[in-house]
Amino acid sequence: MITRLLLVLYLAALLAFVSACSNMSRTQTSAETHSQMSKQQQAGALPATLAEGNIAEYPLPQAKSGLMRPAVDHKGRVWVAEMGNNALAVFDPHTQTFQQLTPPHAKNGLMGVLVAPDDTLWYSEQFANYIGHYDPLHERYQEFNLPTIKTPDPNDKNNTLTLPSAPNDLAMDAHGNIWFTEMNADAIGKLDSKTGQFTHYPLSRPPTAQKYNPYGITVDPQNNVWFTEASTNNLGRLNPATGKIQFFTLSGPSNPLMEVVSDSHGTIWATTFNSATLLKFDPQDATFSTYRAPNADQGISGMYGLAVMDDEIWVTIAASNTIARFDTNTKHFFYYQIPTENSSPLGIAYAADHTIWFTESIGNQIGKLTL
Repeated sequence: MITRLLLVLYLAALLAFVSACSNMSRTQTSAETHSQMSKQQQAGALPATLAEGNIAEYPLPQAKSGLMRPAVDHKGRVWVAEMGNNALAVFDPHTQTFQQLTPPHAKNGLMGVLVAPDDTLWYSEQFANYIGHYDPLHERYQEFNLPTIKTPDPNDKNNTLTLPSAPNDLAMDAHGNIWFTEMNADAIGKLDSKTGQFTHYPLSRPPTAQKYNPYGITVDPQNNVWFTEASTNNLGRLNPATGKIQFFTLSGPSNPLMEVVSDSHGTIWATTFNSATLLKFDPQDATFSTYRAPNADQGISGMYGLAVMDDEIWVTIAASNTIARFDTNTKHFFYYQIPTENSSPLGIAYAADHTIWFTESIGNQIGKLTL
């Protein structure tokens, strides 16, 4: 039980953030949203415009699904992990039906999902401590078990805890390797999908546990691996050829970084947990730029989901119940309001037909935005 509580420390913080966003007492009209945006802009936020788009929402079969990040395959099917129901869900937009699958040995720790070029699915299981692979065509699962770690018990100096590595987010490189963050182990992991062998890259020497909490991960066009740390303002870069890890620290108050992506030019983008701020990092001159989005609420502000489509940046902003597009040329945000009140959008992904898919953690739905 202690192990499980330690593992969900940061997930609990995330859910607390989402719950706070759900406490808004009423739905705001467009006029009210514009008014509050103006106040936020005076405090340093960038301009935002309420934009038009068609949003369709699809409820999950069961309540409290615990939806995480979505991924879209080449058939347009949307895959998502359900922590609450211990399942992988797939939604077929053509039939508008869900199918729910329970992976072997899963323990309600399903987190990141990734669709490979062959339309097979890779996923992480934090509590069961493995990277999973699912072949939908042959309905076949594979598990790649991770090592456990040992760390002193913070509640008993004479005791040592054995914890899962806690794999979280996933990314695939040009060679088909699966890269992932290990939240408990303070490490970046690589799975050779051809041999099934792991390589682990500790973030510090000597290795630590639960100090840095690496969270999001992505691979740039040069095959460098980038990751965020949920306990710091650090953005990290790992060179797969040398194993060297370099850190770049965002100055200012503590603002844990969440999701991270690379655009086609190799520019790195990340979302922040404590404020609705989009982060841009230019690897050429090692400089950060921050873009604060206005929020239409009175509570906690934060940005989580992140996707790049045609070098346009898409994010979820739970506090304002919006999907937002950031125009990198004009430095302007465009807000697409979600019909369901206080839905708390979380993960986001895009399909080949340029539709945007997102999960609603409190709305217990997946949504589709068509422009």
